[in-house]
Amino acid sequence: MEKVTLGDVTIAYETHGTSGSPVLLIMGFTVRGRAWRFQVPALSERHRVATFDHRGVGESDAPPGPYSMRMLAGDALALMDHLGWETAHIVGVSMGGMIAQHIALEHRERVRSVTLLATSAGGFWSRVPRGKGSWYFVKSLLGKGQGRLDAVAKLLFPPSFLAKVDRDWLVEVIRNDFGKRPPANGRRGQLRAVMGHDTRKRLHELEGLPVLVVKPEQDLLIHPKQSERLHRLIPGSRIARLDEAGHGLLRHAEELNDLILDHLAAADAAWEGTGRGARVATPA
Repeated sequence: MEKVTLGDVTIAYETHGTSGSPVLLIMGFTVRGRAWRFQVPALSERHRVATFDHRGVGESDAPPGPYSMRMLAGDALALMDHLGWETAHIVGVSMGGMIAQHIALEHRERVRSVTLLATSAGGFWSRVPRGKGSWYFVKSLLGKGQGRLDAVAKLLFPPSFLAKVDRDWLVEVIRNDFGKRPPANGRRGQLRAVMGHDTRKRLHELEGLPVLVVKPEQDLLIHPKQSERLHRLIPGSRIARLDEAGHGLLRHAEELNDLILDHLAAADAAWEGTGRGARVATPA
């Protein structure tokens, strides 16, 4: 990974692909950017792609909090500046989808399209995981050892998926992405940012921007109805429903990647059709 100091924090990031419109992939709560590895190969065949560790996670700095969505969105935009990306497609999962909303609302001129995966518009009820999800979330956040990793697996993947998936593959995925607990500063800071997220009254402002909402029907962490609400609150948005997916929908790579690539292609066609693409045609 490369590192760059952006204001008050050093951010670790990776870039992939050499041509095509830029795509910024924004990861979720306390998860490193490398968890996008199921998407990067497919997306980077057609696009320049960047992933990164949020402040508080992985190889990025973990300064004391509090953190806010505006702060996390600012880190993402500063990385775009560093890469020389005037505009980009913004793809966010979970907390990353919340950050994506803030980027689009505050800096719409930098955004070609938005893809919102397993996320919400905020508000009190959006913060309450469904059913056993509350217990799995607490255990994944505060638990130790193999018990914590087992809770992560049950939080991310529905029983039907766990019953048929290769066990060795699953263990590798969980250990790679969740084996090392992030610093306390990062966990507390990001949690506070999530708790303060609420874009419900402003999402209508995104009308006319290409927005894709992807709803995992078996999500235990963020209730699937939150995706439906996002779709209703963003005029003109599209919604795609993944019947067999839980919060860990990134592992449903083939179907999800096709959805994202189709969305990006349509958004690029619309962007070029308006003549705006002339300003960003030179690759960084």
